Order: sequence, then structure tokens, then C-alpha cells
Amino acid sequence: PSIEISFLQWCDGVGLELSSKVCVSKEGIVAEYGMLAKDDIEEGEVLFTIPRSALLHQGTTKVSTLLEKEQSSLQSSSGWVPLLLALLYEYTSSQSHWKAYLSLWTDFKTLDHPMFWSKEERGRLLKGTGVPEAVDRDLANIQREYTDVVLPFMTRHPDLWNPGTHTLDLYTQLVAFVMAYSFQEPQDEEDEEEEEEEKPPNPPMMVPMADMLNHVSNHNANLEFTQDSLKMVCVRPIHKGQEVFNTYGQIANWQLLHMYGFTEPCSSNSNDTADIPVANLYEAAARGAQSDLDRQLVEEQWEVLCQIMEEKAAFVFGKQGCLTDTELHTALKVLCMSKEELSEFKDNEGWEEDDEDDEKISLALSNEGLPKLKASWKRLIYEAACLTLRSYGDGEDEEKVMDVDRALMEDKAALMGLSCRQWKALQVRYGQKSILHGLMELTKS
Repeated sequence: PSIEISFLQWCDGVGLELSSKVCVSKEGIVAEYGMLAKDDIEEGEVLFTIPRSALLHQGTTKVSTLLEKEQSSLQSSSGWVPLLLALLYEYTSSQSHWKAYLSLWTDFKTLDHPMFWSKEERGRLLKGTGVPEAVDRDLANIQREYTDVVLPFMTRHPDLWNPGTHTLDLYTQLVAFVMAYSFQEPQDEEDEEEEEEEKPPNPPMMVPMADMLNHVSNHNANLEFTQDSLKMVCVRPIHKGQEVFNTYGQIANWQLLHMYGFTEPCSSNSNDTADIPVANLYEAAARGAQSDLDRQLVEEQWEVLCQIMEEKAAFVFGKQGCLTDTELHTALKVLCMSKEELSEFKDNEGWEEDDEDDEKISLALSNEGLPKLKASWKRLIYEAACLTLRSYGDGEDEEKVMDVDRALMEDKAALMGLSCRQWKALQVRYGQKSILHGLMELTKS
């Protein structure tokens, strides 16, 4: 039987209940696999139910007892090592209980995260977007985790793992698999209220069938967690022949590409964002300094600001305005203080009770509020957006940088000629550039 038929037979065998109104499909969907409605589906209908025993994670794998026993030696910054060791074991075991499920991903060839692109290609297609830096951090972490935690552990258990089979390459593919296909169970609301300190998030787990669904920000189904099963529930009516979409959360295109290996068309992703580094706001302030005294004041303001926020921090702008509004508000206040205000601020070790409420700030830094800001604040935002936009190019001015991708987006023939990676990178770049360009329009004097 085909891989898909074996998988559906396996689902049957493990007690996964699939509604007769949906089917797994490779046709008529946005990615390799997906789910289609065979019939009209009402809001609230359950599309499928997965018993918890069918989930694949560190507690259900055949090697769970060992992973539990050794958990203190498997800690790492990601917290994913136990799941990844379980996957290394199950993926290469011919006897695995999840063989029919894992066989859907032959060699993980369909994963096309930027971590599998060459460094040159990432740099060329994604310059300025934040993706190349995020991938470099990931690859360094994966290598370190494999060398320092996974290898020593496998070497101690040669009956179950073999570094010859369970290589860094396979480990990296499995990290991408977990990034793109795993689910995290939300923390219990009640638990959170009882305990003062934050509990670490639940470790990720693989959820057969649920990971067949593709994502759009405007989704029509949602995964619900109950005591003994997980249920995919319809959240708005789906018509016969339409694709069933889950949501992975409110995710900007650069994060979708980085974590999941795909993007939405930038015009339809309502959660798209662009970052302006705080350093660009400082740079904008420094450029506006007319005299040595001004420059000295900007240096002092920056020093104060760096005590309040990380100098690597960034302000996040969405399609409706600033999403990190209290932080941006603080930075603008500090960078626009007079010498007297700054001395007073230092003497008081901060502001007197802040009289501005969050709602007011949020409104002031939304698309409606931005044009009405003080001229000095507007200038800083405008200049910082300008500087950020230039970082996507190679020395061209901001309008040129914007025009390159705008022309491409409007040229149907050119778009058709793009490779899959070029198209995805374009959605990320143009989405971010459009937000920054819009911000310049709203704050220009």
C-alpha cells in the first residue's frame, strides 16, 4: 500500500477518529500534504480526535524510561533534547510504533527552512530581514547541543543509538521537523495562578494527523487539548472542497520562513511585522545633533537608555502601528529630553510616577496616532525607519531599496520566473519594507 494508506491504517489501529467529512490530500492544497473538506462543515464540529497514546514525545517513546532516568544530563537551552533523542531512535527503528507516521517524511527532503540554504543564498535573499542572523544562532546552538549533550549520551548507550546513523545532519533535520511540525500544549490557566514563578513551557510533541494541516493567519480549525485526547475543531464554516487550515499563532512572515520553511503572500498575512533596532533610533538622534553639546547630550541619553533596555533590542511594528509601544515611548522620551530633564531623571533614578496609561501610549503609536506626534519624535521614527530600510540594500537610498521589490511584485512574468526560495524571500522582504515605508509616510514632516 502507498505511504498515505499505511498511515491511515495506522491511525485506525491507534484509535484516531477521523470525521467522514474530511480527507488527507496531496491535491488542491498549498503544501505537500493537507486536509480537504469532502462535505460542508459547521462551526464546532470535530474533524478528528487523537488519543494521547498516539502522540510521539519523550513520555511515549520506547526509550522513555531511560530518557526520564537521565533527564538531568539532557538539559540544554532549547529543552528539546529528550524529544530529539526519541525521534532519532524512532525514525531509524524498523520496529517503531510510529513507523507508518514517520514514513510520511522520507529523508525530510520537503523541509526547506533557510537553515538548509547556503549561507550565501541566505545572505543574498534575506539581507536585512533578521533571518540570516537567527539561522546562524540556531546552527551554532544545534551543533553545540549535539556535541556537548547528545553525542556523549549516545556514546553511553550504544545499544540504542549510533553516531554513525544518528549524525549531526539527521539531528539538524529533526530540529527543523520539530520546528515545523510539533505542537506545544499550553500551560494550564489554573496552575499559573497558583504558582507565582513562571513554569517552563511544556516540551514540544509530535501530533500525527494534526501536523497534516497547513497554516494561514485566517484559519478555520483549531487544536484543543483535553485530558485524554486532542481534538481538531472547526472554528468557522468550511465549504465542501475547501482546505482545512490550522493556525500556528500570530506569526510574521520572517518567523514563518525561519521556523516553518514557508511564507504567506505578504498582502494576506495580517500578522506581518518589521523591526527597527533601538540602535537605529540612537543613530537618528546622533545625526540630528548640530553641535558638540548636542552630541554630548545624545551620548548621555543613550547611556541612560542602555540601562533601561538592551542595546540589541528592537521595536516591532505591525500593519496597524507599533506593537512594542511602551518600549518605544520610553526610548523617544529619553532621546528627546533636554539637559535639565535628563539631570532630573538621573537624580530621581527614573521618572516620577508615570502618569501616562498604556492605552493612551498604544493609541499615540498606532497608525492613527503617529502623524499627530511631536515633531521631534516623528523625526526620530522617520529617520530610524529610513536607516532600517537602507539595511536591506547595498548602499542604495531607501526609495531605491523599496522600488526594487515593488517592481518585482508588480511584474507578473518576473514573479512566475522566481524559484520557490526567491518567492518566499520576496514575501518576507517586501512585507517588512512595506511596513517601514508606510511608517515613513506617517511620520514625514
